Amino acid sequence: MALTGRTALIAALGSVPVGVWAPGWAGVLAVNAPLAVACACDYALAAPVRRLLLERSGDTSARLGETVDLTLTVTNPSGRPLRARLRDAWPPSSWLPGTETEASRHRLAVPSGERRRVVTRLRPTRRGDRSADRVTIRSYGPLGLAARQGTHRVPWTVRVLPPFTSRKHLPSKLSRLRELDGRTSVLTRGQGTEFDSLREYVPGDDTRSIDWRATARTSAVAVRTWRPERDRHILLVLDTGRTSAGRVGDAPRLDASMDAALLLAALASRAGDRVDLLAYDRRVRALVQGRTARDMLPSLVDAMATLEPELLETDARGLTAAALRTASRRSLVVLFTTLDAAPVEEGLLPVLARLTRRHTVLVAAVADPFVARMAASRGSTEAVYEAAAGARAEAERHRTAERLRRHGVVVVDATPDRLPPALADAYLELKAAGRL
Repeated sequence: MALTGRTALIAALGSVPVGVWAPGWAGVLAVNAPLAVACACDYALAAPVRRLLLERSGDTSARLGETVDLTLTVTNPSGRPLRARLRDAWPPSSWLPGTETEASRHRLAVPSGERRRVVTRLRPTRRGDRSADRVTIRSYGPLGLAARQGTHRVPWTVRVLPPFTSRKHLPSKLSRLRELDGRTSVLTRGQGTEFDSLREYVPGDDTRSIDWRATARTSAVAVRTWRPERDRHILLVLDTGRTSAGRVGDAPRLDASMDAALLLAALASRAGDRVDLLAYDRRVRALVQGRTARDMLPSLVDAMATLEPELLETDARGLTAAALRTASRRSLVVLFTTLDAAPVEEGLLPVLARLTRRHTVLVAAVADPFVARMAASRGSTEAVYEAAAGARAEAERHRTAERLRRHGVVVVDATPDRLPPALADAYLELKAAGRL
């Protein structure tokens, strides 16, 4: 078989005439001397790595699940052309599993005094800040027998934001909001304080809404309609303690809570309400206050991006105090926490009266769909035991939710995909009832 290219060159340099072999190291040197000389020359002709100039550009943020294109510009100021392989290193969570090798390695050829660009495409699998590690370059000589290698620090950070998958529910919820707000032909009677109009009584209307003076002037019974109040205050409270780290499906409970919070925030801002955010476990992890409607959602997303569950028990007393400091006037306090019996009964219930005395409180909890599947299991002895365990867990959650409701708390308990629209519906119902 004929040898070509670099293989043929190495074979030619490494071959010696028969009978030239000498014993010991002398023989080894005699055989490999031409190859060693060729490698030394090749190494000397390789472009120096340390003198290369590297510069980054590209995206600085992206939603989880989206791709991020980062451009690395390599300038070769030396007098020798650069033939290299480049590795752009990032944390493992910057790529989908199994794609790092292909995405982070590049071949590069830069003539003397010129520059070239390579594009590294990230697809992060976790929220938070992802920072570049280092760029490793291996510069080869013209024969490809030897290479220089070095690393460069080229700082860059990409902030991976929550995906906000519940955005798809926003149009339908806005349509209901417009009905409540009187901007469509459908009038929904609210119990707010802003008078909207009079209409004819229909069976099922609250008799307390009858306007007797207007009724006396007409031949039909007239009822008052109320426009839901605007400029209400909504405080979103994320419990970032131990229970928020539990995984439901492929993500922690905290991520599902964030998705529901973002949908509610987007809806409330369109309704003209002011939205603040508080994340707390044993100290304040994030606080967003006083943003305008335009800046509110980007600020919330940016603050949520770096939040991670803390593996410690939430201080319910401290959380309540922080919420009361943040919400100085009557507000809707939406608490994203667990419905597990122990944390609620030992932590939240003893201090709940401090919140309900001043604010309307809504507890939003992420339910595990696996528990419902367990409760529905049948067909084998093992499945029956699973069903009993699942039914017991569901019964405990229902009892905990009922205890909260007896304290005047609105409870929304739903699986991650159903929690955002269910929470939005609860907000609209509170708004229609004039409880905000």
